[in-house]
Amino acid sequence: MTSIAVYIAAAIAEIAGCFAFWAWLRMGKSALWLLPGVASLIAFAWLLTLIEAEFAGRAYAAYGGVYITASLVWLWLAESQQPDRWDLIGAAICLGGAALILFGPRGV
Repeated sequence: MTSIAVYIAAAIAEIAGCFAFWAWLRMGKSALWLLPGVASLIAFAWLLTLIEAEFAGRAYAAYGGVYITASLVWLWLAESQQPDRWDLIGAAICLGGAALILFGPRGV
């Protein structure tokens, strides 16, 4: 699995897991929402270990840009709120930074 695919899967897992807690605490949903939420957060943590990076901190930093972009997709698709131009510009900047962190040339 490529790093980009892993990051996308991790973002989906993290957002779904966090949304389960949001639904329980902010939307009055049943505490049973926490069961798939916790499982999703465990999957998120496991997925990040699959990233081909020498250091965890670099993998996590690069993930940040993907997470921000995925959160805006969630905003649009799950919450029916279209991201505005500032959201999109911010996400593009973050993705550029993530790509630089993950794929930038490193001296050996």
